[in-house]
Amino acid sequence: MPEHTDGSGRKRPNGALEADILAALHGAGTPLTAGELVERLNNRLSYSTVVTVLTRLHIKQLLSRAPRGRAYAYTPIADEPGLAARRMQRVLDELPDRQAVLARFVDNLSAADENLLRRLLGPDLDRDR
Repeated sequence: MPEHTDGSGRKRPNGALEADILAALHGAGTPLTAGELVERLNNRLSYSTVVTVLTRLHIKQLLSRAPRGRAYAYTPIADEPGLAARRMQRVLDELPDRQAVLARFVDNLSAADENLLRRLLGPDLDRDR
């Protein structure tokens, strides 16, 4: 029977299951059903676990789904950089002091990343969005 453990007998966190399933969907390049995902994951997870995680990811608006036969086929809504950006946005939305969070984030950037961010923001850093 498939397990959701990390190999040491400890239960893996839900985020790890979500990451595995998202990676499999991204790698597929085509919508997959829960059964197809179980096969792609070499039966490491049970069908019911995969369905539960897919449902959670759909509720979080990270996946779209379309009926396929008696099941749903799931597709990621964003690519991996887009998902990371959404996670960053959720963190900002959850905290009351956005300025402090962003300032701390920029303070911890490497010089190369800071330069990249400056280029992405363009010459007028004070522009209205």
